[in-house]
Amino acid sequence: MKLKITTVGNSAGIVLPKELMARLRLEKGDALYATELPDGIKLSPFDPELADQMDVAEKVMREDRNVLRKLAE
Repeated sequence: MKLKITTVGNSAGIVLPKELMARLRLEKGDALYATELPDGIKLSPFDPELADQMDVAEKVMREDRNVLRKLAE
């Protein structure tokens, strides 16, 4: 899909067609994350680093459930 870069104030922006917004389940005001890849840039509606951090957090919560319960008291 070819997108055009346009002027937005003193900056530049890309207008996303509503069909693409629907496919990505995005709404105005949502965040997009850019990940640099060897062959270009990937735009995604979630932060891959945050997803990795959440995986680690879930693992800790599973493994140390009893410790976390004690801390919550």
